[in-house]
This record gives sequence, C-alpha cells and structure tokens, in this order.
Amino acid sequence: VMSSYKDERVAASKQLTGPTAKFEGDAKAFVNKVRDALYCSKMCSYAQGMALIAKASAEYNYGVSLPDSARIWKGGCIIRAGFLDKIKKAFVDNPTLPNLLLAPEFKQSILDRQEAWREVLILANKLGIPVPAFSASLDYFDSYRRASLPQNLTQAQRDYFGAHTYERIDKPRGEFIHTEWASQA
Repeated sequence: VMSSYKDERVAASKQLTGPTAKFEGDAKAFVNKVRDALYCSKMCSYAQGMALIAKASAEYNYGVSLPDSARIWKGGCIIRAGFLDKIKKAFVDNPTLPNLLLAPEFKQSILDRQEAWREVLILANKLGIPVPAFSASLDYFDSYRRASLPQNLTQAQRDYFGAHTYERIDKPRGEFIHTEWASQA
C-alpha cells in the first residue's frame, strides 16, 4: 500500500527526517543473516496461514486436510516451493500439530536462526529501513512463544472505560474482577 503513495512519500521525505547511515560491516556475513531472517519470516508466514486454515476448518467444519493444502499449493502456479513438501510431511507425521513452528525440523531451524533475524531487524531499524514483513513475522513468533502477552493492559483499559472486568495473573483463571479505577487515582 505504501508504494502507491509515491508522490506523497517524496514530499514527506523532504520534511520528515530520520536515520540515513550507511551499512558498515561484513556484507557477506550480513547477507547470510538476511537469508536467515527471510527463512524465519517465510516459516512464520506458512505457520500462521496453516494455523488460520486449520482454525477455520475446525470452526466451520470444512474438513480441510493441511497436508493436501500444501500439496495443492505446490501444484499451483504461484507458490510452487519445494518447502511445501516439508510442510506436508510435518502434518503427515503429526496430524494434530497445532502450529508448524512446533514441528521438530522447523522449530530447530527457527531457534537456530532467530538471533540473525533479530540482528537484521535491529540494523534495519537503526538505518531507518522499513522491513514490515520481517517485523510482523517476528512479532507473530514472539507472540506465539510467550505464555503471557501484554494484553493485560488492554483488559485493564476496557475495565476502566466500560467496566468489562479483567482477570489477574495472580488469581485462578475464570475469576473476573472489576476495579473502580477513578477512585484509585
């Protein structure tokens, strides 16, 4: 979408300054890190897509076979990646696999590459280079691997504005609490 705003971006570039540093370092080593970041981002994209398909299939009783989905995609004209054979195998080996990130081969591959993935994002941010797909996929990975998320703040805000209640992490699940936030200030 941002690419469609070329004229606006050119005008904004004259008013909104940011980092303009150039890369300094071992370019060959950094290319390998970018390759690792691409692998991890691609893996998260497939993992998220397959998880969404599985969830919709279960919710609406579609009966979608994830191994068949991978096979069909490979036979199409857009995503003919050999990587889909590994995805198909992961779901054949474990039909109840909740997410590709938990398949042994993929799990270890991401764990081995995540440091490079993070380094690429750090440098891109430092240099002011947008890498939205890398960033979004790392956010997905970090959200999926966390036992608790910062959504607790959202629950508190909803309770403050609409008395929707919230659950405390130090209390049993299912125990909902409302706080009179204004009187606490």
